[in-house]
Amino acid sequence: MRRRASRRVGARRPNLHARLVAVLAVIAVLLAGLVGRLGQLQLDPAPVAAGDAGPSTSTQVVLTPAPRGRILDRRGVPLADDAVRLDVTLDRAVLADEDDAGRSSLRALARDLGVTPESLRDRLTLCGAPDAAPAPRCWPGSAYVPVTVAEGVSSRLALRLGERGDRYPAAEVVTTAVRRDQEVPLAPQVLGYLTPADAATVEASAGRIHDGDLVGRAGLEQQYDDVLRGEPGSAQVRVDARGIVTGTEPGTDPVPGDDLVTTIDARVQRATQEALAEGVRDAQARGLPADEAAAVVVDVRDGGVVASASVPTYDPSVWTGGISSAEYERLTGRPGSTPLTDRVTGGAYPPASTFKVVTMPAVVAPDELDEQVDCASSVRIGDRTFRNFESRAYGRISWHRALVVSCDTVFYTNAERVWERAGGLSGRDADDAILATARDLGLGARTGVDLPVESAGRLPGRTWKREYWEATKDESCRRARDGYPDVADATRAAYLRALARESCANGYQFRPGDEVNLSIGQGDTLVTPLQMAQVYAAIATGGSVRTPRLVLATRTAQGERTDRPLAPARTVDLDPAMGRYLRSALEGVVTEGTGAGAFRGFDLDAWPVAGKTGTAEVFGEEDTAWFVSYAPADRPRYAVAVVVGQGGTGGGTAAGIAREIHASLARTTR
Repeated sequence: MRRRASRRVGARRPNLHARLVAVLAVIAVLLAGLVGRLGQLQLDPAPVAAGDAGPSTSTQVVLTPAPRGRILDRRGVPLADDAVRLDVTLDRAVLADEDDAGRSSLRALARDLGVTPESLRDRLTLCGAPDAAPAPRCWPGSAYVPVTVAEGVSSRLALRLGERGDRYPAAEVVTTAVRRDQEVPLAPQVLGYLTPADAATVEASAGRIHDGDLVGRAGLEQQYDDVLRGEPGSAQVRVDARGIVTGTEPGTDPVPGDDLVTTIDARVQRATQEALAEGVRDAQARGLPADEAAAVVVDVRDGGVVASASVPTYDPSVWTGGISSAEYERLTGRPGSTPLTDRVTGGAYPPASTFKVVTMPAVVAPDELDEQVDCASSVRIGDRTFRNFESRAYGRISWHRALVVSCDTVFYTNAERVWERAGGLSGRDADDAILATARDLGLGARTGVDLPVESAGRLPGRTWKREYWEATKDESCRRARDGYPDVADATRAAYLRALARESCANGYQFRPGDEVNLSIGQGDTLVTPLQMAQVYAAIATGGSVRTPRLVLATRTAQGERTDRPLAPARTVDLDPAMGRYLRSALEGVVTEGTGAGAFRGFDLDAWPVAGKTGTAEVFGEEDTAWFVSYAPADRPRYAVAVVVGQGGTGGGTAAGIAREIHASLARTTR
């Protein structure tokens, strides 16, 4: 019942959008009727002496903001659209003309607004000016427009203020177009948010953005700000020497911004957010920090991002009407790791065993796939012993079985051979088969998704390791000499000092252990969830990959739709026999391997899933949990990547989240 009600509301919103356009157009034409004044326009705010007033007038241009285009899901359901808000403004020039410089008006208005006169006086000071109140209490806007002192007032209060206009003639109730998101915000990190334009933005816009305009600061709101913004309307008003409007000339109506039709499916997005949040809560109930997580669903046929979710998350409405200092600190207090961060594209994590689908084509020739390999509990490589996960041994097994049970030692021994073939310590990245395969699959580079910020991740080869050593060797050598007196745990401090000594002496060397770590997605390897979804999309399709995208089309307020061109497919060098082998093994992971527990009871006949678990060890933290998959396995349509930072094992945490996402895909796919 809730879903049906939601659709009915969504169907009425286009009419609301049209009515909003009409309301703003009427406002532009009837400026003369807006309580007789629009505030001081490009004039000195100081009061003018009666003897100097005279009949002189000037002509000023008043702009009416255009309604911002909506952001819609692929079926036309609004993810973000416009609403009308009632605000209260004060004209400083009119206050200054009052007998007591507006003090009695401020007291009366403060009582009606339920605030203190001091807070109103603070708001009337210009941010950055001498003696101004500190932000955010001061006015950040232009000195030549009325100051907004209350936002989102009720219609009852607006009516009461209108009836008492003689008590505070400097006040005016105005309508403001603001962004409205879903009642339960969907994909806030993808959509982004709006804030008032600062002086630098206005100056850089070459006249397109004006004081008081809202601009996109992240996500699609920023990426497509020019498309969503529209064109403001304008009218000429005649203003006397005191800044009083004495007449108006007809002008132009605002042109609404275009809507964005996105690849997001609101039904799958909601289910993905709920599954991710529930999975995080479950992990925390088991004693794990599970402090961040991400999930993404990509249509492997066209690269469309069907759902994208991050934890922790936030409500974009906090930016509307001013934001408290406590909320601002929560959103921005941890640079690079805040609720504002889109962890699908901006979060970089070690991929662990999900990376094995990259390593296997690099180390195994198609004619070697039928060979048996030794899954020992540990292997000695160089001067180090590398152990299997939980030190378990499986003996002689097939490569298929090695992926299904996620045997590490099989990959260790083959990684050492790759290191030797690439030239050992004097080798080159160009000769490293694992690095070459990873790059061919798109790792180590941005995917090109249409968002303003994206991490490239990291493939730690020989070049990267030398560059990193050169940038950090001074600190490493200092720590090697002085140790870590700031670390209370003596064992950990000793371990860190030993690492510092090694790094200081020869940290530039790419050793066999580095190749071993790379082969199982550990060490310094970092990827984004979107990158891993692309890797598994390439395997699912046999090597064809589309650049991920979020916008399908733009649509004018009149309903004229313009589809955005589909980027040409990129072909990955994946041998057909290897592709078939990988796909079979990934199905085995879900039916009998490390992902089987999470999918117990799931109808795999109706919706067959293929995927891989990953459990990344991070020094000083709990493990990072991964599950990357695609479905239906026999006719791939969606790739799904899930990661939970400090979430434990991939099979125990991430795979369960992916199961719920796949259940929603099965329900919504026709």
